Amino acid sequence: MIIVVKTIFKYKFMAKLSKKDYEYRHEKGSVSSLNYHFVFCPKRRKAVLVNNVAKRLQEIIFEVVKEHGWKLIALEILPDHVHMFVNAPTHESPSQMIKWVKGRASRYLRQEFPDLKKLPCLWSPSYFVGSTGQVSTDVVKRYIETQRSA
Repeated sequence: MIIVVKTIFKYKFMAKLSKKDYEYRHEKGSVSSLNYHFVFCPKRRKAVLVNNVAKRLQEIIFEVVKEHGWKLIALEILPDHVHMFVNAPTHESPSQMIKWVKGRASRYLRQEFPDLKKLPCLWSPSYFVGSTGQVSTDVVKRYIETQRSA
């Protein structure tokens, strides 16, 4: 279930996770828990992600998430940047995932909102991605360090 909270300056989209969402993803040949936190910005960090543009961006992101079978954990669209937190399968790289989202969003948003064509391109070519799982880095490190003594 997706919960939408509208405030004056931003849209916040938080997924309400069930117990099943915390289970490992079982795919052919792999079991995983890969959660990616993406942050990406419009070109020159222009505050263009507002009102109908933000709403449409949310719809586009939901389409891409559903199409690829990702689980959207959280999404926050601010006027000058986007935070997207998703769980994804092992066969899709973070670089490819962000290309799909930014590529489709750029094409559709610039077609539907002609004012966005004033920017040389919609998105900055850079982005941030951090990965998380169900356990912390410290827990994994301690587990590996204690393997020889076990």
